[in-house]
Amino acid sequence: MFKNVYIPYGSYYSTPFCKWQGSLQNENSIVLGAKTSRRFFDLKQIDTTLIDYLYFGQTVLQKGSFYAPTYAAHLMGLPDLTGQAVTQACATSTTAIFDAALAVEAGYLDAAYCLFTDRLSNAPHIVWPNPAGPGGEVLSENINLDNMGYDPSTGYGMLTTGENVAKEHGFTKEEADEMTWMRYEQYQMALADDRAFQKRYMLPIELASRKKTVVIEMDEGIAASSKEGLAKLKPVQKDGILTFGSQTHPADGNVGLFVTNQEKAKALSKEAVTVQVVGYGYNRTKAATMPAAPSGAVQMALKNAGVALKDVKTFKNHTPFIVNDLHLCKTLGLKWDAVNNYGTSVVFGHPQGPTLARLAIEAIEETVLKGGGYAVVAGCHAGDSAAALVLKID
Repeated sequence: MFKNVYIPYGSYYSTPFCKWQGSLQNENSIVLGAKTSRRFFDLKQIDTTLIDYLYFGQTVLQKGSFYAPTYAAHLMGLPDLTGQAVTQACATSTTAIFDAALAVEAGYLDAAYCLFTDRLSNAPHIVWPNPAGPGGEVLSENINLDNMGYDPSTGYGMLTTGENVAKEHGFTKEEADEMTWMRYEQYQMALADDRAFQKRYMLPIELASRKKTVVIEMDEGIAASSKEGLAKLKPVQKDGILTFGSQTHPADGNVGLFVTNQEKAKALSKEAVTVQVVGYGYNRTKAATMPAAPSGAVQMALKNAGVALKDVKTFKNHTPFIVNDLHLCKTLGLKWDAVNNYGTSVVFGHPQGPTLARLAIEAIEETVLKGGGYAVVAGCHAGDSAAALVLKID
């Protein structure tokens, strides 16, 4: 159990997530993330001299990625700051927070800044040399689509892992559609009262050009869903239950947050609220059943934190497929509406690196509205694996 690791309340942001091949399709995510962070520091009047180290989370290479941490630090106006790049597919932000927590707990760092940014739009296509290829033929890889469709360890794509879990546990298309619609209704909670919930943490994106500055204030790409519409959609795979409506969509965006000791958290927090990181867990489940991994990670995280499941007030779970939530609720005995209030990735999209960090921020804000308590943030990642964090909010 961590004893001295905190996320300063209010010293974090998430941008809106923008749809694949949408408004951010041509923006270098390193540059956009760093410039957004710099604007965030200025807006919140954050003393950046407190930052000891940068954890830069990214899963999709951009121009300049070889220098990503120091390049981002330079663009943030912190040319003397160093750091490291972290990548672990969809659990990149969870892993980076864990890495920062270990360093802070050990006393190596007082305050780390974590920047998570990805652009799945216009992802690079990599060409690999193939000396054995006839006539100089090469091997190529679409860094997004090829890896979604094929795990070299198992030979199966991610959608198949969802269908495997659905079949094993007897989940039906009707259940998948019903829970998906519930997630869309929960997302409406975040839009109520002129987006009061999202405005607690969401920082608009600013895209400057020679003629004008374009401001993006809301998530871009939310499907116009309905119960009837979901019911009409056909499963993507033959004899499956998952449709285009009950799985997430690729997106672009960035998130920034601090991980500090208690003293620095007090200096950076904007209100008298404490957010403590108290536990972390991980899990790898059997081959080609990725959506089943989060429940084991949650159980490990709770055990490491010394927290009982019944004492958790807020649950957030990344949902590349709605089967993820069906499995988590079934195995942990959770009510469907106890998970992912105010939205999740099946609705607002999935830019990979930043996704779980946004869920963590939303978990913090939801728990504050509930008067404090424990929050769990979990999510699967490539390789039939998952990671989870336990937070304590006072």
